[in-house]
Amino acid sequence: MATSSITKNFVVSGTEQVEMFANAIEESYQESLHRAPAPDLKITHLRGSEEVKRFMAKRKSAND
Repeated sequence: MATSSITKNFVVSGTEQVEMFANAIEESYQESLHRAPAPDLKITHLRGSEEVKRFMAKRKSAND
């Protein structure tokens, strides 16, 4: 999760909460290392409705 998407303030206090928070951050980082890279969809120009439809179909199948 990008830090710009965090819109709430929260308080982490106490040794146990600090440890849980640090572990959650570490887990999140480790998960990000194992994600498959996004498929390479290099399209610079879309011309016509058929090209747009094909592009959106590729995009949808890549995100499923």
